[in-house]
This record gives sequence, C-alpha cells and structure tokens, in this order.
Amino acid sequence: MKIINNKNEAVQELRRISTRTNSENNNKINLIVEEILQEVKNYGDLAVEKYTKKFDGYNPNPMQVSTDTLKDAWDEIDSNLKHSLEVAHKRIKKFHEKEIPSSFTIKGKHGDTVERRWRPVKNAGIYIPGGRAAYPSTVLMNAIPATVAGVEEIIMVSPGDIEGKINKTVLAAAYLSGIKTVFRIGGAQAIGALAFGTNQISKVDVITGPGNIYVTTAKKLIYGSTGIDSLAGPSEILIIADETAQNTHIASDLLAQAEHDPLASSILLTTSENQAKEVLEELYKKIDDHPRKEICMQSIKNWGLIVICENHQSCIELSNHFAPEHLEILAFDSKKILEGIENAGAIFLGKWTPEAVGDYLAGPNHTLPTSGNSRFSGSLGVETFMKNTSIIEFNEESLKVNSLDIINLARSEGLHSHANSVEIRFEN
Repeated sequence: MKIINNKNEAVQELRRISTRTNSENNNKINLIVEEILQEVKNYGDLAVEKYTKKFDGYNPNPMQVSTDTLKDAWDEIDSNLKHSLEVAHKRIKKFHEKEIPSSFTIKGKHGDTVERRWRPVKNAGIYIPGGRAAYPSTVLMNAIPATVAGVEEIIMVSPGDIEGKINKTVLAAAYLSGIKTVFRIGGAQAIGALAFGTNQISKVDVITGPGNIYVTTAKKLIYGSTGIDSLAGPSEILIIADETAQNTHIASDLLAQAEHDPLASSILLTTSENQAKEVLEELYKKIDDHPRKEICMQSIKNWGLIVICENHQSCIELSNHFAPEHLEILAFDSKKILEGIENAGAIFLGKWTPEAVGDYLAGPNHTLPTSGNSRFSGSLGVETFMKNTSIIEFNEESLKVNSLDIINLARSEGLHSHANSVEIRFEN
C-alpha cells in the first residue's frame, strides 16, 4: 500500500485506481458476453441451463425456487438474525417511502394544462450476487424501493453454490421483502434471461443489482432493450481523517472495504504523517489473521492508497477529484469538511458512523455509483423503478395565443409541417 505526500502524484494514482476496470481484457469479455446473450435470446432456457452448468457447475433444473423453500428459509434462520433483518427492512422502507416522486399539474391562464405523471414499471428483475459472499442486505436494498414504487412483479435471480442452492439468509430476505419469484441462476445468462425473457422467466422492464464484470458487461449490452440501474464497478471507500481519529478505527474501516473483492479500493487522506504510518502498521496487523486475508492483501497491495495532505482543503479537493462511492469523514470538524464535498455516493460522518451502518440498515440505499460516477449520478432508489410521462392539453384559445410563437420556432428549424400543423387549425 503506497504512502504519498505529493498532491500531483496523488492525483495520478487516484486516476489509476478510478479506471482500474478499463483493462485490455474488456474486448475479450465483451465478445464472450455477446455470445452468451445471443444464445439466451435465441434458445432461452436451454442456453441459460448450458451456461449455468459451464460457469457455475450445477444443473439449474428446476430453475425456480419454490415458495415453500422461501418460507422455510425464513422459518429456519436464527431468531436474532431474523430480528436484524426486520430492523433493517423497517428502516430502509421508511427512508425510501420519502423518495416517492410527486406528480404535478400546471394550469395556464388560457385554459391549457401540462402535467408530469409518475408510474411504476410493471415488472423488475433484481440480481443478487452469490460468488465470494452472500448478500441478504442487497436483496433488501433492491426489493424494497421496487415494492415502495409499486412494481407488480419482482423477479430475483441469484447463482447457487456448487450444489445449486442459494444461501438461506438470502432466501429469507427475499421472503421478508415479499418476493415470490426467485430463480437460481446468475452471470450474464441471468441478465439475458431477464432482458429477453424465456419460457420460464418473464421479460422485465428494469434490471438492478451489482455483479461481477460479466454481469456488468451484460447489463451494458442489453441497455435499451431493458432499463438498468447503473454499471457498478468494484467497491471503494475514501476516508478523510485528522489526528483526532483513532487509527484502529481507520484500519478497520479500510479493511471492511478491502475484504469485498481483490479489485476493491481503500484510500486514506490524512493530515498527519504519523497517522499514515501507524494506520498502515495497524492495517497489516489486522490482515495477518483475517479470514479473507488473500482477498484483502490483493486489494490493499494493488488498489490501496494513503495520501498525506497539507490541510483539510487539500483532502477535500482530492476527494472531489476521485468522487468516491463511500466517503467517511473522521475529523474534529467533520461538518465543516462536509460543506466542501461535492462528489460522493454516500457520506458517513464521525467515529460512530462506520460505512457498515449504511451497508446494512441506516436506510439510504447501499447500491451506489462507483469509478467516479458520483460526479453525475446517485444511489439506487424508488425512481429507478418508476417512469414519468408528460400530459399536455391545450384548448382553442391557448393554442391561438401561442400559435405564432410555435410557428416562428418551427420555421427557424426548417420544419414546414410542424408550422402547418398549427396554421391549419385556424384556416376556417
């Protein structure tokens, strides 16, 4: 893990980390995913079964998880875990209910009206990863905003283990969220099935949820046929700290990101040289007996970074440049630093708000923009599962009052029939 005390060098290193998935292998991955999607489009369930056997090592027949299995999963999980899922569900639902957009109508003085009307999509597909770890929290974060939006049918897909079984807690979270349709498939083939539809799986209007590079590539390629939430890359955290922050807290929070994935990125911006060195020492102590030591080591070695900054303003500028998915501010005056932050998916203030709070139950969604995309986008939410429609109604008077302006604008663009479509209505 590098320690840098030069701002220009830090900018270059942050750019390298931000573009870590833009590799020369992308063309090869695109070709593989294109072939998978085309086969799923042409052969449906047979192609899904073929690629599940090939990549995941099990036969997904039967493909759908029974409703009895979902209920059994809920009944069988530990009562303490059941309570924790219920607490998380309640907090996430309460937050997302505040996100519901409002339709509105504006009435003109000549009798015209213009409206914006919001409606949910009819059905949605949510992808829940099942590779290195199980993510019941991701079930809640995707299913709850869809349910709050009013989506009629939510289809969940998630890869099983080598025996084809989906993690029991993931199924329990699906049951709690009211999901009735679950398929034990994953990868690009699952995205293709949701995008194009098969005999068993309905074509959906929107697909959400994170996945590996093959899943993300598949979402990119089917966009336009079906809506998507975002193209999420590997997870990342950036921590702004000063000498008042506890080094053991910083090291723990950096590792909480590194343990996700070898491509995950953990970054510390500090105003203290001693803190930089001590955090690095603490980090390696914690990794030594970590159950996911290999993953953490790869992440920290390749994509970890500590930058010693001259002052808080320099920290703010570097953070805004990187535009992190997760930003923790562990400083004496966190609120003052917050005022300068322009780009971040989610921000966590103070020593009592580790990023894990947001991952599981704070309320805001944990599906966030990565790879610098927080410069122009935000988290998954209720609007992801909704669409808006404009409704326009003019009467004779309102069209007549505005007719000359419409005609002038149409003629300025050389569109004769646009102008004529207004003129003809007043010829008699």
